[in-house]
Amino acid sequence: MTTAEMFSAFLSNLTISNSETIGLRYGELTSALNRHFRETESKEANTLQVGSFGRKTGINDISDLDMLYIMPKTKWVDYDKSGGQLKLLQDVRDAILKRYPTTEIRVDRLVVTVTYTNFHVEVQPVFEQEDQSYRYPDTKNGGSWKITKPRPEMQAVADLDGAKNSNLRRLCKMTRAWKNKHGVSMGGLLIDTLAFNFLSSTAAYDAKSFGCYDELGRDFFKYLADLPEQSEYAAPGSRQRVKVKKKFQRKAQKAYDLCLKAIESAGSSNVNDKWKKVYGRPFPALATTDEARAARTWDQTEEFIEDRFPIDIRCHMRLNCEVKQNGFRKFLLRDLLRNRLPLRSNKKLNFWIEDISVDPPFDVYWKVLNRGAEAERRNCIRGQIVPDGGHRAKSESSDFRGDHVVECYCVKDGVVVAKDRIRVPIEADGRDYE
Repeated sequence: MTTAEMFSAFLSNLTISNSETIGLRYGELTSALNRHFRETESKEANTLQVGSFGRKTGINDISDLDMLYIMPKTKWVDYDKSGGQLKLLQDVRDAILKRYPTTEIRVDRLVVTVTYTNFHVEVQPVFEQEDQSYRYPDTKNGGSWKITKPRPEMQAVADLDGAKNSNLRRLCKMTRAWKNKHGVSMGGLLIDTLAFNFLSSTAAYDAKSFGCYDELGRDFFKYLADLPEQSEYAAPGSRQRVKVKKKFQRKAQKAYDLCLKAIESAGSSNVNDKWKKVYGRPFPALATTDEARAARTWDQTEEFIEDRFPIDIRCHMRLNCEVKQNGFRKFLLRDLLRNRLPLRSNKKLNFWIEDISVDPPFDVYWKVLNRGAEAERRNCIRGQIVPDGGHRAKSESSDFRGDHVVECYCVKDGVVVAKDRIRVPIEADGRDYE
């Protein structure tokens, strides 16, 4: 496959497969609210699809959807009072419940969250202002009204995408695939803002397309890695503040390094695998030949979390690992890797989640993948996905040489919302082949 063919197929794989279902749900919610507040049945009037779906930068498995419901102006006096913000959200919840009593619906601080299978919609009731901004309720500290400006954001993204040969939205989608692959806690609007700023700063890709997307991704990751650390950015169009959840520079630098290796492999038989290390399973794989399958002497037992759950990373998780052996001092695997020290066999490894930003309840799953010639010789690559035992921890041992991997997934409402991995590079100590 040429570079253009690979990236064209990659972007095709990122297309939202359930957009029709999402559209139906938007229509149902709109109809329920119009019936309650306006005594009409319209599924299209007085609503605005916002967020990544509205900006057309979302990808397949999108699970966090946003919708504005534009309230009748005559209702302002009913809610512009003490406690009115909470009352508005409660009335929206009750209107949806009346129409769809078996659906899971709850009032959150700013929105009413409606949970479906594999995705949820955050419905935000708003009052439109003269400048096409919207006043929305915030129930924190007794209640207040805030301003949001999604229309200028959507227009700015659309305009720059047109000026850059459709490259802005595609870059946003590619970056979301990277985020999901590597567990980067970045909000959709932050991704779109940084991609917008990057393409606004260069004319290098104004007339380029799929054949240059290897360089586009490389240059964008370098741009991200070199950005100074800051807590927020100004969204395109609206200039509203977009918060940074977690630092992303280190993982962007790693992605840049992986891009360099993939570009160096252009034309080789493993180039697809190199790009999959950057963007994950949506990147097309090179078809396996019958000869290659016949030559394989080990069982392909690896499982993939994408085959079980949609992935939409929006929260942070960090693993750590304690290494110990009888008669020796305990130490942390991350410290060993940071200091470039070898990990020998015959060590006990205790992995645990040391930090996570997901609100319970949620489920945890683990995956231990053995890699390298010795794992293949022993027919022991493992890679099965197993549920956590209830302690958010997993015990293993460093049995034999190889560059192994332990991954952990946090699943909430049927969607993987956080993930992390630790490399376990075990070196020989003379006992690997016993």
